[in-house]
Amino acid sequence: MDQVNQMNKDVFEGKWKQIRGEARAWWGKLTDDDLDRAAGKFEALTGLLQEKYGYTRQRAADEIDQRVTEFETNLKNKIAPVPVTK
Repeated sequence: MDQVNQMNKDVFEGKWKQIRGEARAWWGKLTDDDLDRAAGKFEALTGLLQEKYGYTRQRAADEIDQRVTEFETNLKNKIAPVPVTK
């Protein structure tokens, strides 16, 4: 796993409670029970995506990485400080 993917894995696991709600929208085939089973573990969610969507392990990991990157970008844009003008 390269450094960017490891960072996304760490972000994913650290922000699971925030990401969990988004995960239902991202992957509609996953149930609340599935998400409880994943419990914020990157590898567990990878396995669930393989099981529910027929993804390869790599495709599942890549999709999680992509979604976490988008989530982080959106989060940063929402809380970006507004420049003060005088």
